[in-house]
Amino acid sequence: MLKGGCYCAQVRYEVQGPPFHSTLCHCADCRRIAAAPVVAWFSASIAGFRFVAGEPKRFVSSEKVTRTFCPNCGTPLTYQHADLPDELDISTCSLDAPETVKPDDHTYTAGQLPWIHFSDGLKTYPGSQSS
Repeated sequence: MLKGGCYCAQVRYEVQGPPFHSTLCHCADCRRIAAAPVVAWFSASIAGFRFVAGEPKRFVSSEKVTRTFCPNCGTPLTYQHADLPDELDISTCSLDAPETVKPDDHTYTAGQLPWIHFSDGLKTYPGSQSS
């Protein structure tokens, strides 16, 4: 089981089942929401995810996307796309042990900042802005 939560520990969650689609996202929406040049996410079954302490704030960041964050400290926690109702993306660095879920690739690299350069050898997917 994976465990995590926000910076101030007001909101906590647990994830049962294996993580999948672990990625480093370069899209403008993720970057702006996290105020970071790239954001690490992994997917999990929504049936295996639950908040165990606190209640996150939810907001619709685009037509089909709902995100959650801690209402106290602002830590981004989850991303859910309406077209994938059984899947939830969780911010990797909100895990208690983020080193346990390594990224498999880079997504939306068409939006990558020009001053970011990775030499990790992971696959890249240019994609398009759809978050």
